[in-house]
Amino acid sequence: MGKKVTVSVIKADVGGFVGHSTVHPNLVEEACGRLERSDAKNLLIDYRVATVGDDLNLIMTHEQGTDNQDVHKLAWETFQACTKVAQELKLYGAGQDLLSDAFSGNVRGLGPGVAEMEFEERQSEPIIIFMADKTEPGAWNFPLFKMFADPFNTIGLVIDPKMHQGFTFEVHDLIDNERVMLLAPEELYDLLVLIGAPGRYCIKAIYSRRNGEIAATSSTQRLNLMAGRYVGKDDPVLIVRCQSGFPAVGEALEPFTKPHLVSGWMRGSHSGPLMPVAEKHASPTRFDGPPRVVALGFQLSNGRLIGPQDFFADPGFDEARRLANQLANYLRGLGPFEPHRLHLEEMEYTTLPQVRDKLQDRFEPLKEGSKGSEGFEG
Repeated sequence: MGKKVTVSVIKADVGGFVGHSTVHPNLVEEACGRLERSDAKNLLIDYRVATVGDDLNLIMTHEQGTDNQDVHKLAWETFQACTKVAQELKLYGAGQDLLSDAFSGNVRGLGPGVAEMEFEERQSEPIIIFMADKTEPGAWNFPLFKMFADPFNTIGLVIDPKMHQGFTFEVHDLIDNERVMLLAPEELYDLLVLIGAPGRYCIKAIYSRRNGEIAATSSTQRLNLMAGRYVGKDDPVLIVRCQSGFPAVGEALEPFTKPHLVSGWMRGSHSGPLMPVAEKHASPTRFDGPPRVVALGFQLSNGRLIGPQDFFADPGFDEARRLANQLANYLRGLGPFEPHRLHLEEMEYTTLPQVRDKLQDRFEPLKEGSKGSEGFEG
């Protein structure tokens, strides 16, 4: 059995430039400098620093396994150093994803989003790192279902003997902090019942049923649930392995040609289309949006990251962007009305509960047979 490599993607919003739109170049420079230090070089095989919107993404490869304290500490200290730079520049929301000053072994529960997987490199190991801004972990439910369970998207499920047995989906309940393993295709309908509610149920990981190999993993951290207050949406990351028993690169990208609606956008309180864009265009400005997704492709070579290829720079996604703008136009016309504004359960961490409390004493029980405002005098 060969040596295993770990791919870790850890992200955080440590300050936006300007507002929530982008990451200042000085933060990228600081992050690269931290990961270039000798102690980091001894820990990591390779790294890249990428951005989407106002989120800083650390893409790291190493041989330490998942949830490694040293790797997570390196990421945590990098984000702290970048926060200091953000504070000096008075960037907006400096350090907003860092919910604690104390590191406790890994960054889970401290604010940053984490997606990690460990595996033995194949003869050719193409991977895609998806990074999203102005949305939440459930944003991956639709594309992951299409990639790994929909034969109309992924013909390999039908004609590739290495994929024909299907995949196991690990689904997390973010409210009750539970998980369930569901088999596709046999339990497809049960799977859809859950993941069709992406605000609560998220696909955490997917495994091949042929050999048990991990195929995909995502971040499932929800900041408002951890902080107990509104701190914006959670801007998730996703790692997908491709080819040879997994979806082809083109099959993994195809779901994003149909920009589905996700929660997030302005103040984390609206539904909007997830627009696939090149990294250089991942600067959401219109109503702080629409939500964006970037896809960076790498070939792994003994843990080294060969790339990236910026997949959504392809003009083949121009129509998806056009459709996303049309959907954005329609939804913006609804203003504060649902379904553009999120439903009340998703607004729990905004000012709406305060408004309800303020008006609580003015609510009256409806009398039986009441016709509404009859008898009301302004």
